[in-house]
Formats: sequence, structure tokens, C-alpha cells
Amino acid sequence: MSLFKRLQFAADTPDASLVTHSLGGNRDAFCEIVTRYQTLLCSLAYSSVGDLKHSEDIAQEAFVEAWKKLDTLHDPEKLKAWLCGILRFKVSRYFRSEKHQATNKAAELDEEATNDTIGPELEQDAIDEQQQAILWQTLDAIDATYREPLILFYREQQSVKQVAEQLELSPETAKQRLSRGRKLLTQAVTELVEKGLRDSKPNPAFTLGVMSAVSQISPPSKLLAAGAAKGGLLLNLTTALAFLASFSGLISSFFGLRASLDQSRTERERKLAIKSAALFIGFAIIFVGGVLALKYITLASPANADIYTALSQLIVIGFIASYLILVPRMFNAVRTLRMQERIFHPEAFKHASDKDANQREYKSRLTLLGVPLIHFQLGALEANDKPAFGWIAGGNYAHGLLFAWGGVAVAPISVGIISYGIVTIGGVGIGLVSLSAAAIGVIAFGASAIGYKAYASLSAMGWESAFSNGFSIANDAAIGHIAYGEQVNNELASQIINLNSLNISLPWLLASISALVIIPSVWYARKVRKHLRE
Repeated sequence: MSLFKRLQFAADTPDASLVTHSLGGNRDAFCEIVTRYQTLLCSLAYSSVGDLKHSEDIAQEAFVEAWKKLDTLHDPEKLKAWLCGILRFKVSRYFRSEKHQATNKAAELDEEATNDTIGPELEQDAIDEQQQAILWQTLDAIDATYREPLILFYREQQSVKQVAEQLELSPETAKQRLSRGRKLLTQAVTELVEKGLRDSKPNPAFTLGVMSAVSQISPPSKLLAAGAAKGGLLLNLTTALAFLASFSGLISSFFGLRASLDQSRTERERKLAIKSAALFIGFAIIFVGGVLALKYITLASPANADIYTALSQLIVIGFIASYLILVPRMFNAVRTLRMQERIFHPEAFKHASDKDANQREYKSRLTLLGVPLIHFQLGALEANDKPAFGWIAGGNYAHGLLFAWGGVAVAPISVGIISYGIVTIGGVGIGLVSLSAAAIGVIAFGASAIGYKAYASLSAMGWESAFSNGFSIANDAAIGHIAYGEQVNNELASQIINLNSLNISLPWLLASISALVIIPSVWYARKVRKHLRE
């Protein structure tokens, strides 16, 4: 099963959350509010004024007024009641501005038929003016208590449950009012009324009209509700952390390149360092650019979605394979070149660290169970170098009993171009919990994620569930712009993925990725430079 749909907010996103995002200037959140309540407001307006065109105009004005004054809503959970209050005020003002009541605006059938100068200008594709006249004449004879549920019933796919929820009635009360309302309709026009109401339901053009008006208006300037203020700050914080986490790999690569250049002794070694960094960054750019391009191509041409999705996963696999192959080859090239340069350019190796292996590393005096607390290698790879080993280890190859940072890092908590462990962070991470550009784990977070539960910005492939802003593939539940799974982009999928917990934990995860990638890189680069100057 697949669904190709741009999904900014889940269908079960609480009203309060939508209000919070709207107060933060997110027009997509307000668009969801309009979509959620446009049928209710248009139906209530039509039930009052009896004119389809004017009822939608009044509802649009109500939504625009709501956008302008959203910061005056002190309790976001009462959004629906607040919107209905604005609508009823607009209806009241409409009647005050009109010389005649809505029933006078619906012309008599015989007058309509003899007036050749008036064409069916309103709702031409769904209902002509004669049908509107019959429709309103019939509905106007019914008390508003029964008219409102009746209008909503046919506009909400004949769902008693939705009528009860929209009007805040019990299901039994809704059934009783609908039953009474239908009996009040004359048999001769029942079919016409039902068809007219179905066809007059506001379409996407209504939402577009509201959002077009809203786009010209700045978001509310104040966040009066305390919860809304906190939500706005959280939204900004998450956005900033996501940006930082996305670029943490590039920041780490910069400091890694600087350390490699500091460790280089000859021009050939410097060129190899620059070439290696360029390859890593180049593969990352191809990976991100390729998957992102395929996402938008798929959204534009959903008929070929399966092919584009398969290509996106091949790019992900290619990126992982390129790093797994490139890293050991790069390190072997560094070792080989260092051996050659020592032979042909011995004058370049006069630093103390070039003569004594102990000078090319930092090993703490403190030990625990015979293992150094900290062991960092500070020089370029030499022929006989072994991996750095300690409770906290760092180097081209680093094995840590607690934490490791480097090119290839192995530890319970590891950060590296390639990392293995319980918690892994970096370029390609393989572990129980992985937070990496390409994350592979039971629980995986990254630009691309593969795991039992997978969460990603570009591509997620999960055994149970997958959540992504691009491609999402899973057995049970998937949420994404291009999603495949048994449950796709619906409430059950949201529950399986546990989006509420994800929203809470995401800022902490992003902050952890940034800190654990950037801080060791900066420390290592500074330590290398300081050590080589001694």
C-alpha cells in the first residue's frame, strides 16, 4: 500500500499543537486548522444565511479574523468553540448590513425561470440557481436545531459520529435530531437537497482562498498563552538543533582535515589529506542530493514511485558501501605514503614525535583495571601503529571500553566516520541505537535510517515502523511523503511510531548528535596542533 501525500501534520495532531505552531508563524499548521473546520463553519454559516456564496465568504472572513487574533485565544484546546464564536459574530454583522433576510435573497422559482438576464453564476459546476432556491426554501422551513445537523450530515459523508463530534452532541441526540430533520423534508425534494449539499461542500479552493488572504498578514505578534510561548520556543530550538546536527558532520570533517594537514610532513601527504576529505564530503553530497532529488521527482510523478523509491534505497546502500570501503583504503594509503616519504624525504621527519612513537599519543596516567582512562593518538598512521585503546579512546582506529572517537571507532558509545557499538554516532553508525548520517540499528535516527524502528530526514526503512520527511518503508507503520506499509499516514501509524514521544525526545537527540560529533573533533584538532608545536 502506498500514499503519495505531502504530510506536514498528522490527522490526529491536537488543536493546541496546531495553534502553537501557527503562533510561531507556521502557515501549514493554520492551513490544517482551516481544512479541519471549514465544513463546520461553512455549514453553520449556510444554515443561518441560506446562500452558498455568502456563507463561504463569511466562513473565509472568520478564518482570516482568527489568524489575525490567534494570540487572543487563551485556551488553545477550545479552538473549535472560539472559531464558531467568531463565525456567529460575522453572521450577525452580515444580517445587520443586509436590508433583507436570507430568505428574501432566495428568489421564488417562477421569478427565476422568467428572468433571462440572470445566469447560473454561482456554483455552476455543482448546483444551479433554481436548485439553490429549492434547497433553501426546503431547509428554511426546518428549525435550526434540526437544520444544522442535517447540513453537516450530508457534508460529512453521512457520518452520525462526525456530526455529533462537530456539534458536541451525544450520538443518540445527533441521531434523534437527524431523524426528525429528515422527516421534515418533503419527499419530493429529498434527493435534490441531498445532492445539492454534497456538491456544495467547500473544496480545496476554499482553503486556498483563506491561505491566500492569510499570506498577506503577519502572524500574531504576542504569545499570550504560556503554553503557546513555550511551544514556540521549542519549535525554534528544534529547528536550530536540526540545522546544527545536519552540518555537524561537515564541521567534524573540517577539524579532521585540519588535524590531518597538521600531521602531514610532505606535500604528497597534504594532497592525500585534502583528497580524502573531498571524497568523504563528495559522497555525502551525492547521497543527500540524490535522495532529495528523487523525493521531489517521485512527488511530481507518483506513477513511477516504486522505481524512484528503489533508486533512492540503492543510493543509500551505495553511500554506506562507499564509506565502508573508502575508510580502510584511505588509512592504508596514509600508512603506505608515510613509509615512502620517510625513505625519500627523511629531512621532513625531524619532530620528536616522528622519532618516538610515545610522542605521537596522549595517554593518561590514570588507569582503571589496568586500562588507561584516556588514550588519544595524535600523529598520522605509521606502519606498526595499533588502535588507540582506553576507557576513552581517540584516533584513526579507536577502541574504547566506554567511549571512542575517530576514523573507525568501536565502543559502547562511539563517534566516527564508521562507528560500532551500543550507541553509535557519525557518518555510518552500526549499533543498538544509531544516530548517524546513515544509521543502522534496532532504533535508528539519521539522514537515512535502517532498523527495527527507523526515523530519518530523507529515507527510513524499518522492520516495524518508519518515519521520514521523504521515503518511508516498513512492514507495519510508515509515515512520510512517500510511504509504504500496512498502515500508512494515518492515526494507527502515528500510534505505532509513537510520534508524541518522538517530538519530546527529538531536541535532546539532535543536541546529543551535535555535541558528540563536534566537541571531540575540536578537542582533537587543537590537541594535535598544540602537541606538534611543542
